Amino acid sequence: MSDSSLEHDGAEQSAPVIGRVEWLDLTVNDATRVKNFYSSVVGWKSSDIDMGSYSDYSIETPVTKETVAGICHARGPNANLPSQWLIYVRVASVHDSAEACTRLGGEVLDGPKRLGGASFCVIKDPEGAVMALLSD
Repeated sequence: MSDSSLEHDGAEQSAPVIGRVEWLDLTVNDATRVKNFYSSVVGWKSSDIDMGSYSDYSIETPVTKETVAGICHARGPNANLPSQWLIYVRVASVHDSAEACTRLGGEVLDGPKRLGGASFCVIKDPEGAVMALLSD
């Protein structure tokens, strides 16, 4: 997830809602190739997000230019993330939720850590499904 992913295109955000899906990222080895794939298949447009030595991408709807997702290279802050679409769900406390995940038979794959002004972690449930959690 790029730092800008949490900003949602600079729009003013209302108070966080626990349990809300707040973001969607795709992390892959070649984000440029996959961004081009989805641009052709779905019609999405993109904007570059400077990550220093490379760019990740904000994905936008073609007409309204609404930012709907990110497509990221599996490097830098995303190096430990699996290659798949990843939803980010708001929780009250990433640290408490990570502990509950482990206690209930899940696994914390990455984090908890701070990124873009939020805490986040990536968890895997007991059946193997993966999601990210985020909190202030």
